[in-house]
Amino acid sequence: MGTGRLTGRRDQEATTVPDPSTAGSAPRSLAEALRARDDDGLGALLRARPDLLSPVPGDVTQLATRAGTRASVVRALDRLDRFALQTAEALAVGPEPCPYAVLESLLSGDTGTTSGADNGARAELPRALATLREQALVWGDDERLRLVRTARELLAPSASRPSPTGLGPTVAEATAGMSPTRIQEIVAAVGLPATHDPVSAVTALTALFTDPVRMSALLDEAPAEAHQVLGRLVWGPPYGEVTPHPTPPVRWLRDRGLLLPASARTVLLPREVALYLRGGLAHRATEPLAPAVPAHREHRPQLVDANAAGQALAALSTVEELVKSWEHAGPAVLRAGGLSVRDLKRAASTLDTDEPSAAFWIELSYAAGLLASDSEADERYAPTPAFDGWLELPPAERWSVLAAAWLTATRTPGLVGEQDAKGRTLSALGAELDRSAAPEVRRRILGLLADLPEGGSPDPAVLLARLAWERPVRGTSELRARLARWTLTEAEVLGVTGRGALAAPGRALLEGRDPAPLLAPLLPEPVDHVLLQADLTAVAPGPLRRPLAEVLAVLAEIESKGGATVYRFTPGSVRRALDAGHTAVDLQSFLAEHSRTPVPQPLSYLIDDVARRHGHLRVGAASSYVRCDDDGMLNEILADKRSAGLGLRRLAPTVLAAQAEPTALLDGLRAMGYAPAAESRTGDVLVSRADAHRTPARALPVPVPDGPPVPDRTLLGAAVRAIRAGDLAATAVRKEPAASGSPGAPGELPRTSAAETLATVQAAALTGSAVWIGYVNADGAASQRVIAPVRVEGGFVTGYDHTADEVRTFALHRITGVAELAEDQV
Repeated sequence: MGTGRLTGRRDQEATTVPDPSTAGSAPRSLAEALRARDDDGLGALLRARPDLLSPVPGDVTQLATRAGTRASVVRALDRLDRFALQTAEALAVGPEPCPYAVLESLLSGDTGTTSGADNGARAELPRALATLREQALVWGDDERLRLVRTARELLAPSASRPSPTGLGPTVAEATAGMSPTRIQEIVAAVGLPATHDPVSAVTALTALFTDPVRMSALLDEAPAEAHQVLGRLVWGPPYGEVTPHPTPPVRWLRDRGLLLPASARTVLLPREVALYLRGGLAHRATEPLAPAVPAHREHRPQLVDANAAGQALAALSTVEELVKSWEHAGPAVLRAGGLSVRDLKRAASTLDTDEPSAAFWIELSYAAGLLASDSEADERYAPTPAFDGWLELPPAERWSVLAAAWLTATRTPGLVGEQDAKGRTLSALGAELDRSAAPEVRRRILGLLADLPEGGSPDPAVLLARLAWERPVRGTSELRARLARWTLTEAEVLGVTGRGALAAPGRALLEGRDPAPLLAPLLPEPVDHVLLQADLTAVAPGPLRRPLAEVLAVLAEIESKGGATVYRFTPGSVRRALDAGHTAVDLQSFLAEHSRTPVPQPLSYLIDDVARRHGHLRVGAASSYVRCDDDGMLNEILADKRSAGLGLRRLAPTVLAAQAEPTALLDGLRAMGYAPAAESRTGDVLVSRADAHRTPARALPVPVPDGPPVPDRTLLGAAVRAIRAGDLAATAVRKEPAASGSPGAPGELPRTSAAETLATVQAAALTGSAVWIGYVNADGAASQRVIAPVRVEGGFVTGYDHTADEVRTFALHRITGVAELAEDQV
């Protein structure tokens, strides 16, 4: 849709043409109410409801029409807090229009009654009403408040759907299909005089049900059981089933119209009766004030920061371990996208954690741009080139990258393992995990934590109650509650919070500052040594410097993690280091250099023993072969039953040929307890260190926006100016048209012949006056404009466009028509 005016059927709220004679009086339509706002007021509406800006409305009437569309109104209602929504719901069941005093009574109850005790609703009502007015959901002065028609249709009860307040239809709505005879019977049963038509009879019943004195007298005559029936329906739902032969109390209520038929077997409680029984309250409990979120526990800020720093360090180690484990043979990408359940379990085993936690670390690494799919024929997940750059950053800066990605990501790992609407299981890294509300919920949770005293942590239940108050619409509130619970867990394991309280780096992250300077002093300095133990283990007393950590990761297996990491040396790990090109002398020197304790004798023996056997057997490519100077060892291999699958046969006293590929032959011999080495065609030992696989360069995943973005000040100012100028063009008073053309009715494009169009704009250029034109741009979008022509030549007219507030050039053949403006219109 272009920026032209909307056509077709319009909401009466938006299309009522203002009468200049009523200037200064109460607005008669939403468009009039918006037109009466100043620029700041229009800007506030567009900021609160940015969907109205796509595209920029051509004038105020178009803005009002768009603000009344169902999709836009639903979105606006979804974003109201509980009391603002309760105010809108009360307006939907109140009279149309509704005086302020009546609305106040619906929210705080009839004065003088127990249910009318004020709980702050009267004091908070102006704020809630201001919110509804700002968002163009309510218009009119305090004596004639009107809810926009679409909102009323969504919130008001009907014969088949109760209101969110639990109220049912009015007497007039419930009796719409009732026979006149039956209505007169009800009128007679309650002691009212008979009328000549159903309308007056319904009016008399409504007057009775809204008169507290007469209603009290009527209900005093009711059987006790009838009061119990009314009590079950009064707070909703207002519908009840009845048998073909109802009990006497139900018959008594039905005969007097206190229960009206909704269907053959269903009765309903009229709204007027329910309001009387409720003491005038539209809601059972109004909640004008947001639940407070106090500190549930108090911790020393230093303890919170230290705890968070420990979690941050563990997070860095976990992400690095995860991504490195996918360097050489990453998991395959499913045909439908995402990670298989088996690969998720394997990742959880690698990280020594559960599957939900593994899904979180995988999704976090993906959101930070550290891993992605490689897009090859056999598509697999692998580290990105950005991972190498990330590893070179200081620890605090690495954490900042992860935390910033987490805060803004719409990926929601908590959904992994659940099913979508079609019954398909949601997988990690799958396409269906984005939830656009996630970043806003994370920021809101951190904001509530930031409002507490430093070191204070809230009760999670109270925190969830606050979020439910801020977004109470069912569906919206349920998703936000789940996101909030996940946020609390993720923030803790990531190190944004410590012991449930917001840490100093997390506070900086929320405020848009770099958290690295605050985190860096809290992290331990990397150490350049280990403590070798006699049981073939090494203890790293802290995070290791990168060169030491990389070599040790090849030479030993990680046995346990924590504040101190324990590595274990095994024959397989030592062989892996030898395969990577290290020699026994190199390994002995390395350990002696980086150990604060002497190299234990068992470890020296282990290295020397594996090195002595390493490469004694040589495997090369024939198909493949085994070469060894010790023919006794070859005899031993041939006699071993485990070698049967390798297809070995002797070619020479020192050479065995094999049917297996070299890689399979190496693995088979190693499984038998030998330490063979691969050799090249020239007989040299091959270093078998595999090159780390990397994906092509990848951009960071783009979060899925939660609707249109909030416009900045520049865009808001330009949009308001365009709307004002378009409104000027639409409402400017034109001179009487010539006989050959017509400027059109209000809201329609002017229509004139090409000759008259040319003559009019030429005359305007000579006199310096402004004209009103209809224009269709190259995209086919129609608009109305007020221009002051300055030059007409070559099939184009150049002039000052009051709509755009700039000089523009228009093609004459695209001008649908032109009309002169009356005096003093521009």
